[in-house]
Amino acid sequence: MRDFIISTDSTADLPKTYLDDNNILLHPLHYIIDEIEYGADISELSTTEFYKSMRNGKMPTTSATNPDYIMNLMKEQTDKGFDILHISFSSALSCSHDNALFCAQNIMEEAQDVNIVIVDSLCATAGQGLMVYKAVEMKKTGKNMKEIAAWLNENKQQFALQFIVDDLHHLVRGGRLSKSMATIGSVLHIQPLLHVDNNGRLSSIGNIRGRKKALNVLANNIVKKTKGLKLDIIFISHADCISDAKYVADRVKNKYNIENIMITEISPTIGAHTGAGAVVISYYANER
Repeated sequence: MRDFIISTDSTADLPKTYLDDNNILLHPLHYIIDEIEYGADISELSTTEFYKSMRNGKMPTTSATNPDYIMNLMKEQTDKGFDILHISFSSALSCSHDNALFCAQNIMEEAQDVNIVIVDSLCATAGQGLMVYKAVEMKKTGKNMKEIAAWLNENKQQFALQFIVDDLHHLVRGGRLSKSMATIGSVLHIQPLLHVDNNGRLSSIGNIRGRKKALNVLANNIVKKTKGLKLDIIFISHADCISDAKYVADRVKNKYNIENIMITEISPTIGAHTGAGAVVISYYANER
């Protein structure tokens, strides 16, 4: 049986040290500011620079990974003798999943001894990163690619992801929230509580008045969604608001007596749609 590597899209928001330590291949999504293209495989702004530009009024756009790039990336690994397990950004939010699937099918048609499995995470940022983490941990225990892919597909609906944003108008620009709701929310200081649903789309599941209360809700909601389960790790990602991410992490530690919390930065590709100030939490739950 051929050895395999795990790959994912840059929207998983995993730290470079974690990617390097676990030999995870990254498919970079790109973003454009002032007609200049940036991405993990070309020139890259720091997250601080990126979110500063958004706070100063820049409105970046995003693009999926180019199929030709994916094809070359995959072939480079299969030519080395590796099969590939790719955990993609939600197919409901990007064509990156379909691009990866297209490339995988073409490669396997040409080389029938090669196996490439594409798992649609139906998730993003911390949730997608948590799925990659689970896959890596399973690989460390000796699970093969088929076993890991089957588990991910059977359990993907149990990766809960909830988040809040600081500026509602970025969600309006991306078609995720109505303009009237954003206007009312800004005036009344109401923050919608959003999540990624079973279909991999963003949806509002409640309204909370006040930033601090919204941060508390992110931590407090864990108890009702994980009843009967043992929490082993929590993922928290943030868009240039580390103090808020740490606040949520401290609440989680005190409330659930869990120390294994990974805090990461939201990548520009996701941040282009959330704006600065977004906080995301993800964990393995009974339901999304």
